[in-house]
Amino acid sequence: MRTPFRSLLRSIPLLTVSATAAQVALSSDAHAQPSPDPRVGLKAGWFDAGTAEWNMKLVSTTKPSESFLNMSTPGDARLKNSDLAFNGNLVFQGNYSGWQVWDIANPSKPKLRTAFVCPGSQSDVTVYGNLLFVSAEAVAGRVDCGLEGVEAEVSKDRARGIRIFDISNVAKPKSVAMVQTCRGSHTNTLVTDPKDSENVYIYVSGSAGVRSSEELAGCSALAPDVDPNSALFRIEVIKVPLKNPAAAAIVSSPRIFEGLGEAVRHGDAPGDRRERPAGSPARPSVAGRGPTQCHDITTYPAVGLAGGACSGYGILLDISDVKNPKRLYAAADTNMSAWHSATFSNDGSKVLFSDEWGGGTAPRCRATDKKEWGADAIFVRNGDKLDFKSYFKLPAAQSSQENCVSHNGSLIPIPGREVMVQSWYQGGVNVFDWTDPNHAFEIAFFDRGPMNGSELVSAGHWSAYWYNGHIYGSEIARGLDVWELLPSEHISKNELEAAKLVKFGHFNPQEQPQLVWPAAFVVARSYTDQMARNTAVQKPWLSGVVAQLDAAEKAKGAARATALNKLAAQLDQDAGGSPESARVKALSAVVKDLAK
Repeated sequence: MRTPFRSLLRSIPLLTVSATAAQVALSSDAHAQPSPDPRVGLKAGWFDAGTAEWNMKLVSTTKPSESFLNMSTPGDARLKNSDLAFNGNLVFQGNYSGWQVWDIANPSKPKLRTAFVCPGSQSDVTVYGNLLFVSAEAVAGRVDCGLEGVEAEVSKDRARGIRIFDISNVAKPKSVAMVQTCRGSHTNTLVTDPKDSENVYIYVSGSAGVRSSEELAGCSALAPDVDPNSALFRIEVIKVPLKNPAAAAIVSSPRIFEGLGEAVRHGDAPGDRRERPAGSPARPSVAGRGPTQCHDITTYPAVGLAGGACSGYGILLDISDVKNPKRLYAAADTNMSAWHSATFSNDGSKVLFSDEWGGGTAPRCRATDKKEWGADAIFVRNGDKLDFKSYFKLPAAQSSQENCVSHNGSLIPIPGREVMVQSWYQGGVNVFDWTDPNHAFEIAFFDRGPMNGSELVSAGHWSAYWYNGHIYGSEIARGLDVWELLPSEHISKNELEAAKLVKFGHFNPQEQPQLVWPAAFVVARSYTDQMARNTAVQKPWLSGVVAQLDAAEKAKGAARATALNKLAAQLDQDAGGSPESARVKALSAVVKDLAK
C-alpha cells in the first residue's frame, strides 16, 4: 500500500530557512587581510594572466596534455577539465573528453602518465585499488570511447552510466564494464562499507533526461504515481565485486526524495534573467514535487552518514546500510539556488553545503551579487536534524568576465579545527575556517585574472583538495595547479606540520575520510597555538603548559613518560573550569598518547 503524500511529509522532518543579515558569516574586515585586495583588477590572459596569492604559494602549474588542449580555441567546451581523484602518487583528472593521469611524486613537476580520450560529458572520476570509475552522461558518448558519437535515437553503442577501467597498468587502461543507467551519471560517489571488504559501491547521481526504454529496458519518465518503476526521484546504487568488477550491477534504486514538496529557491538577479531558448528540452521535474535527482552525494562511512546536495534540498542520509541509504532530514533554503556538494566536519557534527547558483558558467561573485547567494550554507546537526547557522562566500568581488560561484573543496587536516580549501571557478581558490559555524572567515587565497578581459570565457578552478601535504586544483582551461599552504597568523607552523602527518593511500573527495593524527608533539602544540591565538585562557597557565611540553620533549625514556603523565593529570584537572575545555581535553589525550 502506497503511503499518502501528506503522511510522508509529516513522517520525515523538513527544514526551511531564510537567513537574516545577522546570520551571514563575518566579513573579512573582522580578520587581518590584504588591503586593498590584490585579487581585484588582475590582468586577463590564458597562460599569462595576472595572479594574486596570500598565505599560500603556487608550487607548479602543468598545462593539459596535447590531446586535451586546443590552442586555437580558448575555453573549448569539449576540453574542460573537471574533478580529481587520488591514488598513491597519482592524481586522476577528469575531462569532458576523457581523463588524464599525473604522477605527483614531485609536486613541483607533475608528469603525465596517461591521456585517455573518451568523450562522455564531465567524466567525474573515482578510484579504488586497480579500478577507475568514470561518469558518462552525454547522449553522444560511446561505449567504445569512439569520437564519432551516436546519432541514432536508440543505440546499443550509447554510454550513459558508469565506465569501469582496470588500471593495473595505468599507461594502458582496460575497460572491464559499462554499467548503464536510465539517466546517465553526472557525478558518482565511491562508498566503502566497513562491514564488507569484498565489494565497493557507487552512488550514481544522474541529472539528464530519462533514456528510452527501447534503448535500456525498464527506463520510465512517468511520475511514480503512474509508474512505480519510474527512473525519477531516485539514485542508483551499483555493487562492484572487487575480484570480478565485470559483474558490477545496480543493486538498488533508493527513492530518497519521496514525499518532498517543491522547494522555494531564488532565481537570477533582475539583470541576469533570460528566457529559455525556444525548443529547449524540458527540465526533468514533476509539478508540485521535490527534486528528481541529486547533483552530488558526499558519504562519511566512519559516522554512517551522507550529505546529498539534491536540487532544492540539502539531504542528510543514514548509510549504515550502504546498499539502502535512507533520508533522515531535508533542509530547504530560499537563499540557495542549486545545492551542489556537501562537506562534513571531522566529528560529523556540522555539514557545509555549497550552492552553484548560475551553474558554474555565469559570473556570480560580482560586487552587486548578494553574499547569501552562490555561497556555502553551514548547518549544525541536532540529532537527525539540521540547524542552519550562517553563510560564507568568497569575499573578493570578481568581474563580469569571470564565471564564479562556490564549488568543490575538502577539509585540511588541522587538529581541532574545521579549515577547508575550496574552488570558486574564476574566483580562484581560497582557504577558510568554519570551526565556529556562525563566523567563518578567510585565511588564504590564490586567484588569476580572467581568461579574456572583454568577454566571459569559461575557465577557473573546478575543484581544489588537500592531499598528503599539498593542495591540488583542477583548472578547467589551464591544467593542474599545486600549492603549498604557508604558516601565518591564522595557521601556525605546528598546525601545518600536524596536517602533513595525515597520509592517505587513496582519496576520493566525495567519500570523506575521518582524520586521525598520530601521537606527535606538533599535534600537541597545535592545540597550544590555538589557545594562544584565541586568547581565552590565562597566559601564565598556557606558558606553564608549553614549558612542560618543551621539557618533556627534551627528556628521554621513562623521564619523558613521567613528565607527560604529570602534565596530562594537570590538564584533566584544569579542563573542567577552562573556557577552552574541549581543546584542553584534546591536548590531554595527545599528551597521554605521547606518554605511551
